[in-house]
Amino acid sequence: MSLEIPPPGTRGEKMPGAAVAIMGLIPPVYRLLGGRGMGRTVVLTTVGAKSGKKRDVHLMSFAEGDAWLVVASKGGDPKHPGWYLNMARHPDQVWVQAGTRRVRVKPELVKGADRAKAWQRVVSEFSNYAKYEKTTDREIPVVRLTPVP
Repeated sequence: MSLEIPPPGTRGEKMPGAAVAIMGLIPPVYRLLGGRGMGRTVVLTTVGAKSGKKRDVHLMSFAEGDAWLVVASKGGDPKHPGWYLNMARHPDQVWVQAGTRRVRVKPELVKGADRAKAWQRVVSEFSNYAKYEKTTDREIPVVRLTPVP
């Protein structure tokens, strides 16, 4: 099983280092609260592409039946977020925590008409993604995370 890495962009907005640092503090708080008061977010756990260590990131998510959609926007940066690259390198070692539920998931890059439909939903529910899309020239990946039995 593998996850394709689309080409990076040539333009975009770099995510400020302070924002990245603050985002790193959120997963432990999420776990402590069991996700209460954290909106429609999840904690995604991947294994570092280079380090081999488990990495957590707090992401906006969009429920899709038993699965979740997440968006690898990195705020419109020309490069893909680290968690996406980690997932592509180790697609069999990905977990999602939604509230107090933690499950191993299979990541799948959403493509073609399915991506267009998913993107419209994402943008209609969280308009910041439309801004990110205008900022960068890379196609922002939409990933479906399906629980593994």
